[in-house]
Amino acid sequence: MRHDTGLFAARFCLLGAMILGGGGGSTLAQATTAGATDVWSKVPASMHSVLDRITPDSLSGDLSFIASDLLEGRGTPSPGQEIAAYYIASQFRGAGLEPVGDDAYFQTASWEVNGRGAEAFSGRITGGGKTLVLSYDRMSILTEDELNIDGARLVRVASANPDAVDAMAAEALKGAVVLTDLANYQSVSQASRRDAFMAMQALLPKLVKAGVVAVIGIDRSGPKGSGFGTGTLVNPDSPESRGRGFRMNPPLMWSHDPEVVALFDSLENGPIDGTVDLVLGPMHGEPVKLRNVVGLLRGSDARLRDEYVLVTAHYDHLGVGSPVDGDSIFNGANDDGSGTVSVMALARALGALAPEDRPARSILFMTVFGEERGLLGSQYYASHPIFPLEQTVGNINLEQIGRTDSSEGPQINRASLTGYAFSTLTDSFVEAGKAMGVDVYDHPANSESFFSRSDNVAFAIKGIPAHTLCVAYIYPDYHQRGDHWEKVDYENMSHIDRMVGLGLYLLADAPQAPVWNADHPRTKTFVRAWKTLHGELEP
Repeated sequence: MRHDTGLFAARFCLLGAMILGGGGGSTLAQATTAGATDVWSKVPASMHSVLDRITPDSLSGDLSFIASDLLEGRGTPSPGQEIAAYYIASQFRGAGLEPVGDDAYFQTASWEVNGRGAEAFSGRITGGGKTLVLSYDRMSILTEDELNIDGARLVRVASANPDAVDAMAAEALKGAVVLTDLANYQSVSQASRRDAFMAMQALLPKLVKAGVVAVIGIDRSGPKGSGFGTGTLVNPDSPESRGRGFRMNPPLMWSHDPEVVALFDSLENGPIDGTVDLVLGPMHGEPVKLRNVVGLLRGSDARLRDEYVLVTAHYDHLGVGSPVDGDSIFNGANDDGSGTVSVMALARALGALAPEDRPARSILFMTVFGEERGLLGSQYYASHPIFPLEQTVGNINLEQIGRTDSSEGPQINRASLTGYAFSTLTDSFVEAGKAMGVDVYDHPANSESFFSRSDNVAFAIKGIPAHTLCVAYIYPDYHQRGDHWEKVDYENMSHIDRMVGLGLYLLADAPQAPVWNADHPRTKTFVRAWKTLHGELEP
């Protein structure tokens, strides 16, 4: 770490008492010490008051909406994500940011969803003296393969005894449909997910070898399924993505129907006197408009205002899945509702600066779509920049900054930067952290391993110094349905956001733009991209 740890610890204890002792929310005036005078001399006096606009109540108000059940997990694409986009745009408008997208505060991307709906599914199971019609809304179908199965044999297989498959006659399994209690790893708790996945790994290869044509699991967690899911997104810049749909061998799906569950429980292991009919129709493309939400705070310097700093977060999450304990919505409060509302809060705070008090460079505030589906929105901007990439000097991406209950222990007044030593961009936030009593640190394992796991990497590979700031890398409910807004530490989050606001100002106002650390062994690709971007190397 770059700190003098002894000095920092002393300041941290003093500041912690000042900041947290009152219990009612601190102000920047309370957080400022004599040792931080040099930092505050670099920013206008009004920075104290504008950053004090970032409060626990304002953050919880925003996040309780963004991560509410109403928005149904903000999947890409979904009506909930659309609502979130319009809400963020309204906050950018209220903050006085300039609308710089092709549609006011939106950078729109015309994509295509290669999917299918309820009309593409039909199914029926006959066995145990019953005929059960499979209902689409009680199915979760984990494949984009087409199927047309007419009267296939039915075989019951208990997942707890995968070796029993080896003892079954080959002719009983070849061409059959297997009914099993194999758990849907997407529907179980995080603690059980590994066991569920390992059970799939133990059973499915045996079924592939035996030649079964489909597997129907039973799901006891609730009667509602996810159907075909959200489909494959086809990037207009990469038509080949149309053929990248999810395939399973054998095709795999789960029934949430209590009657199918009861049928499984009533049968013995092995071939059943019954048949299965299944139809999964062809995929088809439907146009969809996806949106990055963008707003510009114009810089104050006549020359440097044409250079840009990006502050980003992804506003999507995982949408709706199969229910676990009655909850089917991946609310994504911390991942990354916390980053989203922080971008909004920073826009409102810095937007309140008088024009002459703004930093020299311009700041582009942006929330992006589709991070959970492969960094889609950030990659789209990097390929279709609103402002030239060669004039974009850096990116700070905010991810998972609300929860402090990390798997490594409480993270109070601490924040880590991914790729901490990769560039000088981190210096501004380390400096702001010292002034604010926040330990901005280099995580010994996660700072490097998580660098490529969030939206900053889309800009880094273009040559732009870009890092993600994170409070808790892994925490309870990570990528689970329990990531709710009530579990966020808003007092700590408001303090982290104020620090980010100060660091963002220092970065945007610095005489020199940040540069990559060319001596670091993991930055060679980014250094080369920077040189290419700035004409020092041939593309």
